Amino acid sequence: MDNEPVATGGARSAPAPEDFAVVTDADGNVMLWSAGARSLLGYRPEEIVGRSAAGLLALELPAAAQRRMAAGEPWTSAVGLRHREGYRVTAQVRGTPLVEASGGRRWLFTHAPETFPSGPTDLGEAELWDRALAQLPLPVAIYDRDARFVTCNQTMSQAMGLAPEEMRGRTLWEIQPTPPFDELDALQRQVLLTGETVYSEEKPARAPGETRDHAWSAFISPLKDEAGGVHGLSALVVDTTDQFWARRRLAVLNDASVRIGSALDVTRTAEELAEVAVSGFADFVTVDLMESVVLGDEPEPLTPTAPVVHRRAAQRSVLPGCPESVVPQGGMDVYPPGSPPSQALLTGQATRHRVSDEPMREWLRTSPARAESVRRHGVHSVMLVPVRARGVTLGLVHFVRHRTPETFGADDLVLAQEIVARAAVSVDNARRYTGERRTALALQRSLLPGRLPGVAAVDLAYRYLPAGSGTGVGGDWFDVIPLSGGRVALVVGDVVGHGVRASATMGRLRTAVRTLADVDLAPDELLTQLDDLVIRLDRDEGPDTGGRIVEASGEVGATCLYAVYDPVSGRCALSRAGHPPPALVTPDGGVQFLDLPAGPPLGLGGLPFETVEIGLGEGSLLALYTDGLIEAPGRDIDVGLDRLRNALLDPAASLEESCDRVLRRVPNDPPTDDIVLILARTSVLGSGEVSTWPVAAEPEAVSGARQAASEQVVGWGLEDLLFPTELIVSELVTNAIRFGTPPVQLRLIRGDALICEVSDGSSAAPHMRRARTFDEGGRGLLLVAQVAERWGSRQIPTGKTIWAEQPLPR
Repeated sequence: MDNEPVATGGARSAPAPEDFAVVTDADGNVMLWSAGARSLLGYRPEEIVGRSAAGLLALELPAAAQRRMAAGEPWTSAVGLRHREGYRVTAQVRGTPLVEASGGRRWLFTHAPETFPSGPTDLGEAELWDRALAQLPLPVAIYDRDARFVTCNQTMSQAMGLAPEEMRGRTLWEIQPTPPFDELDALQRQVLLTGETVYSEEKPARAPGETRDHAWSAFISPLKDEAGGVHGLSALVVDTTDQFWARRRLAVLNDASVRIGSALDVTRTAEELAEVAVSGFADFVTVDLMESVVLGDEPEPLTPTAPVVHRRAAQRSVLPGCPESVVPQGGMDVYPPGSPPSQALLTGQATRHRVSDEPMREWLRTSPARAESVRRHGVHSVMLVPVRARGVTLGLVHFVRHRTPETFGADDLVLAQEIVARAAVSVDNARRYTGERRTALALQRSLLPGRLPGVAAVDLAYRYLPAGSGTGVGGDWFDVIPLSGGRVALVVGDVVGHGVRASATMGRLRTAVRTLADVDLAPDELLTQLDDLVIRLDRDEGPDTGGRIVEASGEVGATCLYAVYDPVSGRCALSRAGHPPPALVTPDGGVQFLDLPAGPPLGLGGLPFETVEIGLGEGSLLALYTDGLIEAPGRDIDVGLDRLRNALLDPAASLEESCDRVLRRVPNDPPTDDIVLILARTSVLGSGEVSTWPVAAEPEAVSGARQAASEQVVGWGLEDLLFPTELIVSELVTNAIRFGTPPVQLRLIRGDALICEVSDGSSAAPHMRRARTFDEGGRGLLLVAQVAERWGSRQIPTGKTIWAEQPLPR
């Protein structure tokens, strides 16, 4: 494609001076270097004599010239040469062989002046020749009825790199036996056979006498006499390179709109941009983004005096492995102040450059490795296009050419700006999503347990796995809550929706569950209270109703499973609100999914929840999870349940290994929703860890209860807790006798702590009060609170239980 010369081009077309002369020896080394050669290419004789002339070639010699040189025949052709400053110079050169006395061959290369044919001299040729065609700037050739060359105009001769005399009498395939000339030769024979004109569609190719590729279209027409007989054919070739590149640019734009932005991922979007550009019109492309953009943050303002630190987000090349790059993908680099990349980022303006431009040369001097790569790969043309979206500069894209002979033109710059602008919006969307996802993950992790509490009732292991980057963070949560009496509550839940809002709702529900668990509600009662809370949250976050009470919108919802395990009785009470059923691995290795009433999801209101109580033997394993573990798009939920069953059937050395096995075998990879998995292996406190005594409802029984408790504490080797235990037992038993109703019972439990429980038949809850100076009573619970780590009360079917815990000595 012949572009207008531009100040930022990387190649020049210049006539060789008339005194241009270079002589090479039989090995191809320069022997003579004229003043005209220095004027054209910039090298002084002492810099070039003795060096290989091949180093002066910016492009391979045209095919026709290579054949003539190999045969030792003179040739004339356009040649792409490399100037001392690095840019390309195209000149018409004539090569003449010089035979040495020893039989070796030297070559003389001189200026080749343009000449015009005087026209055909043979009368038969003159009848086929139209002088007007000889003056056309389009290649035209004439072939006889056997498809053999007759003559052509000067434009065709230059394109083929051969004089008419050298082609006369030969078929096109004999003249140039390479594609696409085989197709053109076949079309010529078709025209001679049918007598109908044929149009050969656009074919990108490099003519034998050309130094760069063109897109050619050919009109092959029969030459007929008055009677319609075919006596030959004419071939008119049209250079449609401009139209070809225009269509190519449109195709690149269409490709960009389809391929760029397929994922909400900054790096992947940058890679898609580089892939589209390399497959479309550049030889090497790099996408450099501000470090803050890759992390999902707002880019920091740029200043003219500060270097610009950036990350290489993507790079692609027509050469395998991107050997041109001096910065690895994902690596950090710096643009010096005042360099062309820094200026492009500061101004927000796209620019074109050639490597010989002084600003580019100055930038290359700051990085010897980059300068060497430019020299080694023959980089000649560069475009710098800022990545800007919504008024913010996010990074810079480098478009480079070294294999494509043409320099980037004005149309190329417009194309680059268009595809970068489209990609910039996708990059910014991915950046915003990355930031929001990071915020949601941080919020979610801050609201989830940092570590599970150590409890004697169960051995625990868990996994929390966020969904893949293409999905917003969900509202899955879990918790393990120690309860009074050595019991433990296990909770898993899943809030409807994704993102920061779902994470915030999850945090509120988790806090509410902990609060309600401290009240020691039964599982179904806790879910009822939680259901009311979700309805209130839904109304609060819905549209303003002017104070009117409206039905819940359903935008806020959740599922939940709540289980309470008592290691003293070995019983577990469970209730669920629209949540998947837990799996139970029995001590003998069998796996079953517990048949619990499903219950409605939280937020519907007005529907009851049910509690189911089951017995769990020593070593039973409960698996609680969210739906992301077993559900996947296009897969039946039963498939996920079967996978989970099979994963739990195989025994593992530890609960941690079991968790890993479940996550390997059950969900899809990557998961499409958040996953929570809790494994709890139950323990049962035997009779040696629990002691119970009935207490008569009379004041004299207090001393006996205190004595029994003291003996048990000593028997457990907990002498350090003897005095506070006696105090707690005395105060709690006294209160039960004075203010409660029979039957009264004392129980000591040695589990995670030393637990003292006193039960009576009254449901009235105790409360501490501040006794006045001269009051004789009212200080009992205050004393208990001082010596116990924690204390409280819970309702039981026959009344209430007051309990107090003391940490075990280390």
